[in-house]
Amino acid sequence: MSRQEPYRDRSVLIHGKFNSAKWDFQDHITPPITTAVAFRLRSAERGAAGFQQFAHPDIDRASAEPIYIYERLDEPCQGLLEETLAFAEKGECAVAFATGMAAVSAAIGIHIEAGDHVIFHPAIYGCTYSHITHWLKKFGISYSSVDLRNLENLTAALKPETKVVYFETPCNPTMDLIDLEAIRAAVAAANEGRTSDRKIVTILDNTFSSPYGQRPLEFGIDYVVHSLTKHIGGFGATMGGVVVGPRYTETALLLYRKDFGGALSPDAAWHILTYGIPTLALRLEKQQENAMRVAEFLELHAKVARVHYPGLDSFPQKNLAQKQMRDIDGDFAPGAMIYFELKGSPEKAYERATKAINHLANNALSITLAVSLGQIRTLIEHPASMTHSTIPPAEQLAAGIAPGGLRLSLGLEDVRDILRDLERALDSLA
Repeated sequence: MSRQEPYRDRSVLIHGKFNSAKWDFQDHITPPITTAVAFRLRSAERGAAGFQQFAHPDIDRASAEPIYIYERLDEPCQGLLEETLAFAEKGECAVAFATGMAAVSAAIGIHIEAGDHVIFHPAIYGCTYSHITHWLKKFGISYSSVDLRNLENLTAALKPETKVVYFETPCNPTMDLIDLEAIRAAVAAANEGRTSDRKIVTILDNTFSSPYGQRPLEFGIDYVVHSLTKHIGGFGATMGGVVVGPRYTETALLLYRKDFGGALSPDAAWHILTYGIPTLALRLEKQQENAMRVAEFLELHAKVARVHYPGLDSFPQKNLAQKQMRDIDGDFAPGAMIYFELKGSPEKAYERATKAINHLANNALSITLAVSLGQIRTLIEHPASMTHSTIPPAEQLAAGIAPGGLRLSLGLEDVRDILRDLERALDSLA
């Protein structure tokens, strides 16, 4: 078969590009890891050329032969990872960062200055909420928490100084969905008549679905961010983040990474490139299968009040899920994340949630009490007191984060073991 013929996404995610200036494909099957932070420049002229090349808006990093200078600026493993992530999300460029929060900070940070305004959906990751409401506020950025499921809310909240609309879909932890095409259309309408430097951008955290299960740029969203630590990394052993978007902002993202120091290490990039991305499709297929079985079990359990999972017929946004949550083959991809709420008054439900996860922590093998997600291991946590505890209780309730809510990230264990451990934990509740 000719190397010019198209290959399916799952094959490209394993092999990457046939040719890249980032390293020699002739002998190595996997790329070597960079072990030095500085690179030999060979001549003063080459050193000067390297600094002129870095973050130059007229240079296409995808095709130009790189001159590596210093690891914080760029290095081969990170560059190869970025090429593959841009392909996976169908974006023009990708810039990797040390963590998901570094990527979130950069995606927002390159678009705002003192006096600007940010809109975000109430149900977002706790650290993102803290970044916007605490740190950005300190630098003169105002914000509005707006339920983006209703476009009238978005239209009413827009101001002349609005620069960013930020959200997740599915939302963390509630699994609410935001209509990507509707948000794009509303923002496009708001941008009519605005100068290029005042246009509003949309930024979406796609960590919950991963590019395997959803590609928001294809729906018109401007930027996608990921915590590479989660589904893309897959094994819970490496941290990372990425921003994927239009090429014209690559320069700003690279300079932000350089000056704020959020560079991804070569070792982390290598592990995500070598183990995480090649197994992404295979892992998510099995994790989704497990999630569906567990969601069906939880929905029928007498001590569970409600289950939020896009694959269930009872999911209130089922039609929207079917439209935009599609895997790389075009099939429905409801994902591997479940949010479920236990019965009882707020106080009783909170007590039951704590007791259930304590039972799992002390007795279960197949379910681990831990706050991450997207690993080969099944993880459970209590958002109200853990990942979203920085959000005030009243705002938690407004965002749909219930006192007795539990977030479950399905792994690759035998689903029969997961169901047994869950059943025993729920049966232990009074």
